[in-house]
Amino acid sequence: MGGTRWLLIETFGGGEPTVIGLGSAPRKFVPLAQMFRHRETLATLRAAIEATQAALRPLEILSGDGRRRTVTQPLLIDDERMHAVLVWSGPVEEEVPPRDPVGAWYFNLATGQSTRSNDLLDLYGVAPENRARDHAIAGVFTRVITNSDESDALAKVVRSAPGTEHQAVWTVRRDDGALRAAHFSCRMLEEQSAAGKSEVLMRGVTHDIGDAFDISGAPPPVILEHRVLDAAAEEGEFRAIVDLRTLRLLRWMGPPMPEIAWQSLAGEPVPAIHPEDLPAAKTMSRDLAHARTSALLRLRTLDNGWKPVHARAVLMALDQYTTAALVTVREADPRTP
Repeated sequence: MGGTRWLLIETFGGGEPTVIGLGSAPRKFVPLAQMFRHRETLATLRAAIEATQAALRPLEILSGDGRRRTVTQPLLIDDERMHAVLVWSGPVEEEVPPRDPVGAWYFNLATGQSTRSNDLLDLYGVAPENRARDHAIAGVFTRVITNSDESDALAKVVRSAPGTEHQAVWTVRRDDGALRAAHFSCRMLEEQSAAGKSEVLMRGVTHDIGDAFDISGAPPPVILEHRVLDAAAEEGEFRAIVDLRTLRLLRWMGPPMPEIAWQSLAGEPVPAIHPEDLPAAKTMSRDLAHARTSALLRLRTLDNGWKPVHARAVLMALDQYTTAALVTVREADPRTP
C-alpha cells in the first residue's frame, strides 16, 4: 500500500470489503488479505476503512511514529451509507496524488428506480441545473455504451438474486461529449425498506479509468448488434427490452419513443400501461413462451395522457436461463379499432 496509486475498496455490504481498483486498473473483488499479506499493513487498512465508515467523511490518519499517513475518501450514496472508499498511504512528506473520478449508485429492483450520488453526476459531467438523482433504471442505458456482457447484466437484473455480483468495463458518454472508459462493480443485497418491506437493491460504484479510445476493453461507440437492430427498425418504430414478469422497461434499443413517460424523473408522470390494457399486456407476456404476440396498448404520456400504440413482441434470451421480451412499438392509427 502506498506509492502513487489510490486503492478503491467496495463496502456495499453482503461480505467483507474487497479491492475493485488499484490506481486506474480494475480488480475483481480481491479480498484484502489476498492483496496485503503484511499483518501491520492489513491492520492499518482495515482500521482506516472502519473509521471512515463510522465518520462518513474524508480522514487523514497518522501512524504511531508520525512518519506515515493514510488518507481516505468515502464514496457516499447518501448521508448514512458508504458504497466504497478510496485509500492512499505514504510518507507524511509525500504529496497525495490525484485520484480518478468515482461515483456511487444503486438500483431498487423492486421499484425499477435508480439513484445516483453527486460524485457520479460529477463523473458524468452533469450541469447543476440538470442534476436529477433519481430516474428509471432504463435511463442508465441512454448514457452508457455496453459491451458483449450486456445480456448477462440484464439477466441478473431480471433474476434479482441477492448475492449476485457483476463487473464490466463500459463506455460512458459524458454531457460534454467526452467518451470515458468506466469500470462498473455492483452487488445485489436484500434489505428492509423504511416501511419494513423486503427489497432487492443492486448497490454499485462506477470508476472512470481513462479515455475510452485509450482503453482496449472499452466498447466502441456503436457495437454491431445495436447497429443491426437499428437498421432493422422501420420508420416510426421504436424497440425496447421489457421484463416479462414486471412488464417494466429494461432499456430502449435505439432512440426512445417520443412523448412517452418512461424516465421516472421528478415532476414527470409515473410510467404505466393503461389499467384497462394491463390484461392484454399480461396475455402478451404469457403467450410469448409459444409464439410472437401483439396487442393495442395505451402508454402514459409526459402530459399525463395516454398514447395508443401497436406493440408486437418476440421472446429473447438474455442468458441460458433468463428471457425477456423485445417489444416493437409504433403509434396506432386512430382509425384502427
